[in-house]
Amino acid sequence: MLACFLRDKRGTTAIEYALIASLMGAAIVGGMNVWSTEVAALFEYLTETLDAAI
Repeated sequence: MLACFLRDKRGTTAIEYALIASLMGAAIVGGMNVWSTEVAALFEYLTETLDAAI
């Protein structure tokens, strides 16, 4: 029973895809942390500029 289970390769592709997806998700989350700070600074600059113009 165990030998048959160890020889079965059908789930291997699903596991590989899950690992790739999780690594991509981690990279996206890491990138969003950096990017969100820059976007917040941009909106703050725009708000200050528009307030000064009014």
